[in-house]
Amino acid sequence: MPCRPGVCDYTLDVTGGWYDAGDHGKYVVNGGISVWELLSTYERSLHARTGDPAKLGDRTLAIPESSNKVPDLLDEVRWELEFLLKMQVPEGQPLAGMAHHKIHDEQWTGLPLLPSDDPQKRELHPPSTAATLNLAATAAQAARLYRPYDREFAAKALAAARKAWSAALAHPDLYASESDGIGGGTYADSNVTDEFYWAAAELYLSTGEKRFEDRVLGSPVHTADIFGALGYDWARTAAAARLDLATVPSELPGRDKVRQSVIKGGDRYLATLKSHPYGMPYAPEGNQYDWGSNHQILHNAVVIATAYDISGASKYRDGALQSMDYLFGRNALNISYVTGYGEVNSKNQHARWYAHQLDPNQPNPPVGTLAGGPNSSIQDPFAQSKLQGCVGQFCYIDDIQSWSTNEHTINWNSALTRMASFVADQG
Repeated sequence: MPCRPGVCDYTLDVTGGWYDAGDHGKYVVNGGISVWELLSTYERSLHARTGDPAKLGDRTLAIPESSNKVPDLLDEVRWELEFLLKMQVPEGQPLAGMAHHKIHDEQWTGLPLLPSDDPQKRELHPPSTAATLNLAATAAQAARLYRPYDREFAAKALAAARKAWSAALAHPDLYASESDGIGGGTYADSNVTDEFYWAAAELYLSTGEKRFEDRVLGSPVHTADIFGALGYDWARTAAAARLDLATVPSELPGRDKVRQSVIKGGDRYLATLKSHPYGMPYAPEGNQYDWGSNHQILHNAVVIATAYDISGASKYRDGALQSMDYLFGRNALNISYVTGYGEVNSKNQHARWYAHQLDPNQPNPPVGTLAGGPNSSIQDPFAQSKLQGCVGQFCYIDDIQSWSTNEHTINWNSALTRMASFVADQG
């Protein structure tokens, strides 16, 4: 795959990996949070009081790699990890060790369109510090989880993580451009203190090395109050570090305080849930629902669930379970936002290839696909034509043209996977 003009003069094989959302783009920062969410789903099964690795073992998913003596969830995540590793700038090139931010079509394409029929040229976009730290964090986490199954891959991942870490330290302020949004999303983020904290945390948990421990303890994010009303996402990754430092065994000084901070975050979301008419841990300011509000609810539920894993107090388990009710139909629209679940469910998510609404020869999204959900800003023309003046939970429409309320993405669905696994473990 060539770079955009002026970005680099080499090509990289960046085949594989997951398409990010409804378009044919692949983004390292969104891939990163999604990989972490799924690796943490597996890692939870190893350490949590109700965790059960057998439930996520080999032959538990309908995927091609099943029956290879490796947990299926790890097989699926490796497909994306291999892509992330390919996005690293090769040795001998300027910015070696950094990760390209994204790859997508030169121009926006229409719907419906199978990736194999896409006429557009796809190009690599410039490396960024955020993407590089996402690679460092997820590859470091992968190193400890794949070691029992594939020592060579684990070693390769750790080497890539170390290289990415060093490159990010050397180039701490290469930010993705806000104006680089033709043919794909920008995923711009000009504050990477949280990504540095996350990468340091994963490298520390996998190596135990003092230099990474010092980085964790010295980060301003380490003691900050990070569990705000909105929750975490691809641009705000401090929670990824905090949750793993709280739950993955280590010798980190002050680990009890880290665990207490997660319980405190769980308390805050539980209080929101208890005072919310629909019993959910999300009450945005001014009732202004965010893009992908459904996954913010899930992420806040993950914090509540982790508070249960740490403390064993049943109020957290119950709150985490209750958070799921909203997504499956206890909401103002009386709709399940998960394809194939519930009598009325979202099934026309914005996608170029699950485009049954536009082309009867194409399927709807697979069963289990989460829609982004209510979005007060209704940025797309279709939603604007139908939902003008909508309030909160009513700012949603199940139509393939509504990319601002009804897209599906890997980071939203990885959040659903994680919470579904937690729920399944509660018996």
